[in-house]
Amino acid sequence: MSDLSLQKRLAAEILGVGESRIWIDPEAIDTVVDAITREEIRRLIHDGVIKVKPVHGNSRARWRIRHEQRKKGRRRGHGKRKGYKSARLDPKRDWMNRIRKMRRFLRYLRDHNIIDRRTYRRLYRLAKGGMFKNLSSLKHYLKEHGIVEEIR
Repeated sequence: MSDLSLQKRLAAEILGVGESRIWIDPEAIDTVVDAITREEIRRLIHDGVIKVKPVHGNSRARWRIRHEQRKKGRRRGHGKRKGYKSARLDPKRDWMNRIRKMRRFLRYLRDHNIIDRRTYRRLYRLAKGGMFKNLSSLKHYLKEHGIVEEIR
């Protein structure tokens, strides 16, 4: 095998690309070995003996497969997590979602005359104070204290 490092380097400089992107025709290696000047290399480029390989892009096939898996909930276990819990799920956003759900439910109970305005206001303030962990704990409280017998 002939050493074509000089020819590759010259061709790379002339064409303005990296040496790894230089392709030399295997059929014409004898002529390329003899070419040691820039002018000779330019002639070989013009003749099509030396060419530039296209830019190689990264395949996204593996990413797509992984992405579909993650959408299903796979590959999201403890070993894949980095950072605090609050870095992945904002505590404020979590609180907003929970309190809005509870307030919506309390509003429903008040508007359908299941609870009176005073009870609504008291429960509203308890929810705001963080008495209930979530909606189910609010429903449990209502049932436990006999405020509501059957909840949808």
